[in-house]
Amino acid sequence: MDFGYSDEQRQLADSIRRFVERHYDFEARRRIVESPEGWSSDVWRRVAELGVLALPLPVECGGFGGGAVDLMPFMNAVGEALMVEPFVATLVAARVVARSASGALHRDLLRAVSEGRSTMAFAHAERAGRHDDHRVETRARETAGGYVVDGEKSAVAGAPCANRLLLSARLRGDVSDPDGLALFVVDASAPGVSMRAYRTLDGTRVADVRFDNLQVTEAARLDSGGDALAMIEAAFDYGTALVCAEAVGALRYANDATLEYTKTRRQFGVPIASFQALQHRLVDMFIACEQATSIALLACATVDAEDDALQRKRSVSAAKLRVSEACRHVSQEAVQLHGGMGMSDELKVSHTFRRLTAIAQQFGDVDHHLERFAACDDALLAANRAAAPETQS
Repeated sequence: MDFGYSDEQRQLADSIRRFVERHYDFEARRRIVESPEGWSSDVWRRVAELGVLALPLPVECGGFGGGAVDLMPFMNAVGEALMVEPFVATLVAARVVARSASGALHRDLLRAVSEGRSTMAFAHAERAGRHDDHRVETRARETAGGYVVDGEKSAVAGAPCANRLLLSARLRGDVSDPDGLALFVVDASAPGVSMRAYRTLDGTRVADVRFDNLQVTEAARLDSGGDALAMIEAAFDYGTALVCAEAVGALRYANDATLEYTKTRRQFGVPIASFQALQHRLVDMFIACEQATSIALLACATVDAEDDALQRKRSVSAAKLRVSEACRHVSQEAVQLHGGMGMSDELKVSHTFRRLTAIAQQFGDVDHHLERFAACDDALLAANRAAAPETQS
């Protein structure tokens, strides 16, 4: 099987690489992270001009109808350059809007995203949720003119940068009921929306978002076909696949930087790369990166297929497990092989360590995805056993 990029994907990768070299070197990133906004609207506009934001969106909304696999070269570049703009947050929210049977209002929103005029964030996770997608305490009660929303969302990635929020709220049932959920698109600056924004370990911006008597019209509600939870799970699997692809770029940089350093750092009159024990460690780092690359591609291809939710969950969790282990192993080895300077703020590898550490927790940690993978395996085994008598007959 050919795992190489197509000609179009290689052209996109080359364009992104040139853009990063010219406009997003390490010093430029430092300035962006330390700015009051914490991201660059100019970078966002330039990336939109490359067609990246339009790539996964439907054609009728100004997009190109691509998938997660098509975004892999871009996500690799995001990981290598440690870009802090809210690409994943916007694309995840936009995917939900694109897959809902909504009207012209939402099509206009997607066109604005594809053209770089709008950013989005998915306000779903809550303080007591702990990776439980169907636990939602935020409430939406129906009124004559629409809905009134009250509640709070925690650590919403990209929220301080967004002008639109995709919001999940409960219409009925208790906090853990998988049914009774609804999705709304709201203005981030609307009356009733307040944020406490802060910067995380890896330099990205998140916010705790509170909704107090937020007035929402009927037109702002997404048509989920009666199963908002399924849309939420599919969106987060899509986001997980994208951050796995992002991790690959960061892993490759960590490997390349560490190898280069060991070739120049000398001990006992020779480069430390000549020491066999360190060569073994460098090989293990390389293998971990290659494994992460392969399984990230599998995750992206699986979320693009969209034909089996159980198989999608299993493949994505398997990818997140392997990628998270690679993040831990490669980032720690990179810092150790750089010595004390590996933790200095002036060295990019220390920031790569932070981002890889954050990726290992994003969209669920190792324990969560191990449990999810096992549950999917049990469900598949039960389904196969149930189908066995029919096959024999």
